Amino acid sequence: MPPTPLEVLRQVPLFASLPDAELEAFAPLLRERRFPKGNVILMQGDPGDALFVIASGQVKVVLIGDDGREVILSVLGSGSFFGEMALLDDDPRSAHVVAMEDATLLQLRRDDFRVRLRSSPDVAIALLRELTRRLRRADDTIGSLALRDVNGRIAHLLLDLAEEESGGRITRRLTHATLAQMVGASRETVSRTLRALVKAGAIRVTRREITLLDQDLLRRSAQHP
Repeated sequence: MPPTPLEVLRQVPLFASLPDAELEAFAPLLRERRFPKGNVILMQGDPGDALFVIASGQVKVVLIGDDGREVILSVLGSGSFFGEMALLDDDPRSAHVVAMEDATLLQLRRDDFRVRLRSSPDVAIALLRELTRRLRRADDTIGSLALRDVNGRIAHLLLDLAEEESGGRITRRLTHATLAQMVGASRETVSRTLRALVKAGAIRVTRREITLLDQDLLRRSAQHP
């Protein structure tokens, strides 16, 4: 059986610290939406009026340049969320979100969230904590792109993705092309770097996951040149 909205909320960092009574108040406000693989969920510049929680599937958050070049800001899986800025401001969406595989999302509209926000300081604190965490990660990503060479960016990304999954494994389905778009490199460079990391004993790569075998080696590789 698929998880209930309440069970999904318990997996989401934004809501996980809330008391059960608060979660139970949010659950009826969620609207389920399904998107087939390849569908655009949000368009950059569209009005923003809702937060989305991923119940199942995987999505990518991307920027697309005038020349059509795509830069992937993040890849999100089950238990993640996006669109949180729309809960606080009235500005348009800042990026595209595209389904990388069939995805089931839970939509929480801004007006419903604000009603709950006014009655619960716990919700406000949880949102501020999560926004702060994401801002720190954004600063870290900008620093990585600006200060590291390609090999360092790839090592840093692997460490970052594994940390998001609270362990030494990356289970999200990420092609070499996707990783390349996340670090601003060519697919060939990513493939060559991953092969070198495998040969050095830093990682193990299978069809289902990437396992970090020597995180100290990856950290040394991720140091600024």
